Amino acid sequence: MKKIQLEILGLSSSQSQTGSFALVLGERDGNRRLPIIIGMFEAQSIAIQIEKINPNRPLTHDLFKSFAEQVNVSITEVLISDLKEGVFYSKIMCTDGEKEFELDARPSDAIAIGLRFGVPIYTVESVLSEAGIILSDLEEEEEESEEAATVKSTSTVSSSSKEPLHETSVDDLNKMLNDALEKEDYEKAAKIRDELNKRN
Repeated sequence: MKKIQLEILGLSSSQSQTGSFALVLGERDGNRRLPIIIGMFEAQSIAIQIEKINPNRPLTHDLFKSFAEQVNVSITEVLISDLKEGVFYSKIMCTDGEKEFELDARPSDAIAIGLRFGVPIYTVESVLSEAGIILSDLEEEEEESEEAATVKSTSTVSSSSKEPLHETSVDDLNKMLNDALEKEDYEKAAKIRDELNKRN
């Protein structure tokens, strides 16, 4: 079974399902894209990890990582293994140093956990040929510019009120950042952090 490596290209609100998000994965050495519809919680968890935000309290996927580390289990890869009746199936490949085993998981959870362990994401040809989208050269150029914007804006997973952050002092921004983290408003925290980074 030949595995095809994927990378995360973007995360955006789903046009077809309210409250859901489209996670777009791209074939690393090709021009096919694999869009997967995921829930809001998983989208937020993936966005937080992409944006390198440390929540004050661990999310479920952070808890999984802490537990795995405590029992000396590491994740080696994530595999989106099957597609049946429009539903994606995936496996988290694990090892305790002596034996290897796999856990069945939804792709959104598997990817959120895989990101925390820094492991590669794979799929198989049957899944990519059935659900993948092939881009023409022109579409690919357009998508590349959109992807750059989408990955940068993964912190906007859910809508939050727009504030004139550029007019706020650094001290106030730091207070707002701490407040957002305490309230677990990670989208707002990411925006504030980006504004602070611009000034440093």
